[in-house]
Amino acid sequence: MNFTDKLIIAVDFDGTIVEDAYPKVGKPKLFAFETLERLQKEGHRLILWTYRSGSRLDDAVDFCKENGLEFYAVNKSFPEEQFDYSKSRKIHADIFIDDRNIGGLLGWGEVYQMLANPKYHPNHLTKKKGFFSFLKR
Repeated sequence: MNFTDKLIIAVDFDGTIVEDAYPKVGKPKLFAFETLERLQKEGHRLILWTYRSGSRLDDAVDFCKENGLEFYAVNKSFPEEQFDYSKSRKIHADIFIDDRNIGGLLGWGEVYQMLANPKYHPNHLTKKKGFFSFLKR
């Protein structure tokens, strides 16, 4: 993968951007907002992909806006998407950042380094056609 390519990055909220305090909004994770803002400035599209809905989702979106971060889309692949709730809520993204990953969430500095410099980590990210990104083994 050429890391100059722009990525679609889906990011979880609770436990990932902020400490998990659901249904309340937790404290921001160290460097989360700074990293996400930098990725956005570099041209990557950020999608907030969270379990939250209704007023709790509004709380998360508002909290992110108050901290300088607005997402390309929220719980959708693109802003205009109309969802058929009888089907899967899976969205299209190149990368998913979530505290529920196997092995947990890396620090935000390490997340950025992996996306900006693939040689930083022994496993290189590869961009696959379709919905998922995988680590080479």
